[in-house]
Amino acid sequence: MFPLHDRGYKRLFSHPRFFRQLLETFVDEAWVKDIDFDHCEKVEKSFISEHYKETESDLLYQVKLKGKEAYIYILIEFQSTVTWFMAVRLLHYLSSFWLDYAESQPQSKKLPAVFPLVLYSGDDKWTAQTDLAELLEQPELFQSYTPQFRYFKIAENEYSPAQLLQIRNIVSTLFLAETQYDLDLLKTELLNLFTQEEDKAAISLLLNWFKQLVVHGRREAIDYEELGQIYQSQVEAKQMIETAIAKERQQIFEQGKTAGWIEGEAAGLAKGEAAGWTKGKTEGRVEFLMTLLETRFGPLNSAQQKQIYRLDAENLLKVSAKLWAAQSLAEILSEST
Repeated sequence: MFPLHDRGYKRLFSHPRFFRQLLETFVDEAWVKDIDFDHCEKVEKSFISEHYKETESDLLYQVKLKGKEAYIYILIEFQSTVTWFMAVRLLHYLSSFWLDYAESQPQSKKLPAVFPLVLYSGDDKWTAQTDLAELLEQPELFQSYTPQFRYFKIAENEYSPAQLLQIRNIVSTLFLAETQYDLDLLKTELLNLFTQEEDKAAISLLLNWFKQLVVHGRREAIDYEELGQIYQSQVEAKQMIETAIAKERQQIFEQGKTAGWIEGEAAGLAKGEAAGWTKGKTEGRVEFLMTLLETRFGPLNSAQQKQIYRLDAENLLKVSAKLWAAQSLAEILSEST
């Protein structure tokens, strides 16, 4: 289990989208909104002690915060049991980073600010103290000489399904898959992600993570196949829509170029032929749109089909353009009335 999480989770949160959503969604600190996420840089270093490399991993990001350099240190904890002295271990890792920073940049006489974050994906309830002072026998005895340190903790199993479903982004879907596994629910959320999330590479990365769970025997192969089919069908449907829209735009452009001929010399029979061609083309668009709608939302009833057939060429194009962003068939049909 641990090697899988080590490779998988580190790869997931090495992706800028996962990193950004983790902070923006799950770190309730005012300064998060001031991070320049477009210019974050992952530092290729690890400060994990050799003894703990099988049960945890770490990520270090250099960020710009109000124009100044700062760092986000993420310790990913995999083991189910909770280490009571986690604050000491994390402080040791941060101290190792600061030593490395001081030695590699001797010209600098100041150490950068670091935000320490623990991401816990284990099964047990997190019981370790996040404040170092809570671990000391008599913290007040040498108060002036005792380090003041605490870390921010994100425990996946502390979020209810309702909370994660309300968030509805890539990271919350990952947490949902880890803590409240329900295949039907994941199907729905994957469809929602594909509709809402612009970064399709991040979605693909999440799906690949699920595949690794299958490879390592933590999920059934048929579950991955079902999710994979949903993802692929959405990719293909989106490509069909984009292709159709591009063709429509080209046809409108071509029609504009020949409009003078249609209105002039093509008055008699040619005009009748053009009208028939236009009608046939519109009916073809209707059939194509019906196919896309049923692919996206399931079979249409007779009333819904009639409503689509009543659309003219201009409105057919508008509905096709809105198809991918719509959350339901009712939303599309309400806009087409």
